Amino acid sequence: MESGTITVMALIKAKEGMEDIVKQELLSLVEHTRKESGCLSYDLHQSTEITSYFMFYETWVNNEALDKHMAMPYIQRLIEKSTEIFADPIQVTLWRKES
Repeated sequence: MESGTITVMALIKAKEGMEDIVKQELLSLVEHTRKESGCLSYDLHQSTEITSYFMFYETWVNNEALDKHMAMPYIQRLIEKSTEIFADPIQVTLWRKES
């Protein structure tokens, strides 16, 4: 992939009845992640219509910074828990700004 900033949209669906637990788990990532050197922005959103849906909107200085983020222990812990608390696998798309 090309160098330069990369934007990530990660869509997460909580299992029924697990919305509050998922929200707390996801919020716990925000402070740690924002301190990572390659993180430009890292924002958690919750759907106003379907409260079991969450989205991270992230911007990274480059793919290397994103790869380092994905290897962080707190991200790996969440991935290990994901089948217990998420209804579906996380849907991740990568974006490059065109203008």
